[in-house]
Amino acid sequence: MTNNSELKKELLEQVYHENCPGCKVDRQKRMQKGLPIKELIFIWIVVLCVALPISSLFPFLYFMIKDFNIAEKEEDISYYAGFVGSAYMIGRAMTSVFWGVVADRYGRKPVILLGTSTVVIFNTLFGFSVNYWMAIATRFLLGFLNGLLGPIKAYACELFPEEHQALGLSAISTSWGIGLIIGPALGGYLAQPAEKFPALVSSDSLFGRFPYLLPCLCISIFALFVTIAAFWLPETLHFHKKDELESASYDTEGKTNEGKDSNLGSLLKNWPLMSSIIVYCVFSLHDMAYSEIFSLWAVSPKSLGGLNYTTEDVGTVLSVTGVGLLVFQFTLYPIMERIFGPIVVARIAGVVSIPLLTSYPFIAMLTGFALSLTLNCASIIKNVLSVSIITGTFMLQNKAVDQRQRGAANGIAMTMQSICKAIGPACGGALLSWSQQRKNAAFLPGDQMIFFILNIIEAIGVILTFKPFLITHHY
Repeated sequence: MTNNSELKKELLEQVYHENCPGCKVDRQKRMQKGLPIKELIFIWIVVLCVALPISSLFPFLYFMIKDFNIAEKEEDISYYAGFVGSAYMIGRAMTSVFWGVVADRYGRKPVILLGTSTVVIFNTLFGFSVNYWMAIATRFLLGFLNGLLGPIKAYACELFPEEHQALGLSAISTSWGIGLIIGPALGGYLAQPAEKFPALVSSDSLFGRFPYLLPCLCISIFALFVTIAAFWLPETLHFHKKDELESASYDTEGKTNEGKDSNLGSLLKNWPLMSSIIVYCVFSLHDMAYSEIFSLWAVSPKSLGGLNYTTEDVGTVLSVTGVGLLVFQFTLYPIMERIFGPIVVARIAGVVSIPLLTSYPFIAMLTGFALSLTLNCASIIKNVLSVSIITGTFMLQNKAVDQRQRGAANGIAMTMQSICKAIGPACGGALLSWSQQRKNAAFLPGDQMIFFILNIIEAIGVILTFKPFLITHHY
């Protein structure tokens, strides 16, 4: 009796078309032996290219808004900063499903190339921003035209043989997590170079007149090289009139059955998928809000409960965090995931995050080496916990649907996630401003309130990982 996978392989051979790029990739996968290192590196750098600009602005955003002179009081700076942080995600939320449809119809590669090209153009223009509204517009367009992150997940599943698909998806989440750390580190180190390196950069030079251009330009140059390299990426979409694999599924006895309805309605009724997306979105909202709040809190003056850090100080903390995160992802996480499973790891990480975040306002009371050591340790642990949660929920989401439904499923996930990630910085910046204005309140004064609110979101996320809400039998 022929099993399901053997029938699919046979069918692929039958429908092989000489000029179809998807068929060529399928044949190549069957002939490939060993780990697909080259493909993993391609996926890694493409995702990194898109992840870097998302949060690279957070360390210098406070100073950028201050330079625009739009905030009347210092406490209002975080409020305005939140909207610049959210503009990217608002743009992405509006077009994620559209780019998913384009990728399903015209191919993954055009959407990938457009996404990396968008970083080159609009991230550079953001660095040239001369006022608040230019900053908002360039960030919005960066998100609006960048539809890469949904299709790249489907692309990874199609590019790798079945036994390496989990590795491909893991490469995306790891690269994404590292990008969200390295991005702010670059922003912290390279912003305001005329102030940091007066011997090298004069105040009259290009980087002196545009103090936030250098980190943006470095990321854009990297994106340009990635765009050029992406021309050699293979297309994985099948271009021929009839692909039986898309329209039929096969049971273990070799009988042909009608394929499942893969339209939007059927995906919305798929509760294992939708519940995992909702949990993923709650934790994503928390992480995006935390990323912005951490950087704004760190550079806020001591009088407002902050650390009075420079952008360079924030960059140093985030660099150390990035190294810690890399070590964890490649050593401890795979072991923990094998022992406990992704969802239990996510629950443990969520619970441990709560007392950790509660300690942040008290960390601000430290000075000197004690502050530096404690903050670095706390930042590493917090980001390790966040990536553990996101990786776990991400795996559940991709296991809840058949491979052929992942393009549409990832479009839904990206739209919902982008909305949550837009809410995160906007609300985070506004709430931090409000918290810093109530330093003498009786209940949770000052920054204690903002970290308490972050903990409420984290606690909701943990609760939602349990049945009956989260159904994981598809995993």
